Amino acid sequence: MNTEYIRILNCNYERLALEKVVEERRYQYCILGRGGIKYLLPCSLRIMDEKYYLYYDISSKQNVSQSFGDRRITRDWMRHFLGEVVAVKAELERYLLEDRCITWNPRHIYQDLERDDFFFMYVPYAEGNEDADVLMEFFLANIDYGDDELVAFTYQAYDRLQSQGVEYLGSAMYQDFLKLTEKVNRQSVVPERLVEQERLETVRQVMKPEEKAVLREGKKKRFFFWENRRKRREDQDMFRQDLLGQMRGYAVCEETSYGKSEPEKQESFEEEFGKTIYIEEKPLEKERGLYQENGELLIRLSHFPFVVGKKRDNVNLVLNDYSVSRVHARIVEIGGEHYLEDLNSTNGTYKNGLRLQPYEKRKLEEHDEIRFGKLEYIYR
Repeated sequence: MNTEYIRILNCNYERLALEKVVEERRYQYCILGRGGIKYLLPCSLRIMDEKYYLYYDISSKQNVSQSFGDRRITRDWMRHFLGEVVAVKAELERYLLEDRCITWNPRHIYQDLERDDFFFMYVPYAEGNEDADVLMEFFLANIDYGDDELVAFTYQAYDRLQSQGVEYLGSAMYQDFLKLTEKVNRQSVVPERLVEQERLETVRQVMKPEEKAVLREGKKKRFFFWENRRKRREDQDMFRQDLLGQMRGYAVCEETSYGKSEPEKQESFEEEFGKTIYIEEKPLEKERGLYQENGELLIRLSHFPFVVGKKRDNVNLVLNDYSVSRVHARIVEIGGEHYLEDLNSTNGTYKNGLRLQPYEKRKLEEHDEIRFGKLEYIYR
């Protein structure tokens, strides 16, 4: 679809350009513009320069397709998402709207990270789309492949979608998922570590007070032993790094008289013995990072995408500030270059004082000033 992200006053929108003139008084446009339909993005029809646009309010919501970098789709996330797919279809039926007008592309599905609700884009009188396949491919690319049951379910769901069509994406798919969950629950066993914990707890209950005191004393000794050992290793590593830092760039090479005749030894002794040779050090590859205004390193950019925000489970750098969104922005690597991307933040992402549009990417250069809300940093 021909959409773009724009900002008007304090609101962010995804704007859809309509290809033809529409009748504003038709039922779906009227009911959608009235608002208040749960699980649908608030939408309004606007006309500018004789062109028709649908404005979808995406303020304070996160695009699902941008939510998974280092994270994976878990079983709990899948259960919650499929449950809300069933709920939005029931809501559409209540308002006499057609579920074929829902856009299933993850680029147009949003989540409120505060309430964990999902919001879908409804395009009035749409003639159907193939985005259900795109959604399933998104699942296959991002699911947790350590969960064998979830992987098997997702591939099975993909096959059933091909045979049954988009109607499968709803209660039928959710019921298949629940069957998987019930099967796993029936087959679950108590982990060995829990059995061992119960055994130890039983032993402690029958121990005498003096035996418990001996046990506690043994724990203290083991703790201090391992703590001192860890500290010694850290001290050794710090000393080694300091020593290497002081010696970096220079080396002293002393030639010996081994293999030379006696006259040769006497002749070259004063000239050659103790000669110092300069070895040029190769420049180290500089690691990129975010620095505070006083020059202090905040964090190194070691992997990408690198997400910034204040929702601990969803970001790589947590910034606990009222002006920072839960998932605020990210830095991505494209062709060896780094780009700053806003993730539909409320108070904006800035590069050298210029605000980025929602989901806009701008190339980063050394010493660029970056601002997340009211927090400023230097990229270098």
